[in-house]
Amino acid sequence: MLKNISFILIFSLFFIACEEAPVKKGGGKFGMLDSDIPEFAAIEFFEHIYHSKNLEGAIKLSTPKMERLMRSYHTNKGVQKHVLNMRFDKVKIQPSTRSAGRNEFAKDAKISLFFEGELDGDIIKDMRLVELIKVDKDWKVDEVSVE
Repeated sequence: MLKNISFILIFSLFFIACEEAPVKKGGGKFGMLDSDIPEFAAIEFFEHIYHSKNLEGAIKLSTPKMERLMRSYHTNKGVQKHVLNMRFDKVKIQPSTRSAGRNEFAKDAKISLFFEGELDGDIIKDMRLVELIKVDKDWKVDEVSVE
């Protein structure tokens, strides 16, 4: 009886020790961007605009100024057309490779993002400069421009 209890105890400890750790979600082409850097926040902001059904995810990553602007257009398509001036049916978003640095310690950052996608069967390539501000510990998108 004691052998059975010790066997069950060792067996259960083995399974508890082998439990998988939660997978940390990263961004970028290979999922290697850390969630604490501005590049991750910028990519997530656009992922919500182009791949979600509503704007709530993008609004959580926005400053109050950007939030008011996005809410005034109500839908993802409205924001794509009027705020970003970039519409896509499918899109891939990648950060500029030259923006490597120590932005995670700054209070603001400017990130260049490259967009490659399709609209009505046409291939479109574009770039946007995203200005972010660090609010508490989170990066928030403040402005998006063509330059």
